[in-house]
Amino acid sequence: MKITLKVWRQARNSADGAMVAYELDNVSAEMSFLEMLDMLNEQLTGEKKEPVAFDHDCREGICGMCGVVINGSPHGRYESPVATTTCQLHMRNFHDGDVIEVEPWRAGAFPVIKDLVVDRSAFDKIIQSGGYISVNTGSAPDAHSTPAPKRQADKAFDAATCIGCGACVAACPNGSGMLFTSAKITHLANLPQGQPERHLRIKAMVATHDDLGFGGCQNIGECASVCPKQIPLESIAQLNRDLIASLFRGDGKTA
Repeated sequence: MKITLKVWRQARNSADGAMVAYELDNVSAEMSFLEMLDMLNEQLTGEKKEPVAFDHDCREGICGMCGVVINGSPHGRYESPVATTTCQLHMRNFHDGDVIEVEPWRAGAFPVIKDLVVDRSAFDKIIQSGGYISVNTGSAPDAHSTPAPKRQADKAFDAATCIGCGACVAACPNGSGMLFTSAKITHLANLPQGQPERHLRIKAMVATHDDLGFGGCQNIGECASVCPKQIPLESIAQLNRDLIASLFRGDGKTA
């Protein structure tokens, strides 16, 4: 099929950017979206033009690197089920003659590096501020010596599936990273090993989130609707409960 791509081109963070249109012929319906971008770059290289810069790594929906906004939606909401990453989106979801707009994440905390590549190191700083435990778990068998209730273990595992892609931030009208932050907080909050720093952790991570320029959460829900790992809004509710509890405690112990 033949498609028209309108891609955001920006040489560097300090430069002005603009949408540039490209025509692509013979696009296979079995291609992934990133393979289609590879095809575009091969065409541009053959024309001795600068290829489009975009992030990618595993191309298996695990690493979270491939995030772009496709026709106004982070990762593109075309596949069934909706929860998908850009690398797992296939061109069979588009039609001959389609015009597809591709942009980088739009958020103050994610400055554009080049074209579709943004700097998501703000997420790393949030994790560094409190996403760790001080408990010595020893080897793998030793870790099993502290049992966790099944319901809490399941909630921890669900939160741990967050891949830090940033789609939640790109979808939020306020550019909030609360879904990501809450996933990292509730992951540890539901495990026995995460209890010693539970309240110190949440204060540190939420403060870092705000200091880095992420917006406030208003529970609009766009974040959860585009999350490729379907992290629920419930994790933000737990974050808020723990944050309120932490305001009455300064020792890091659980309530």
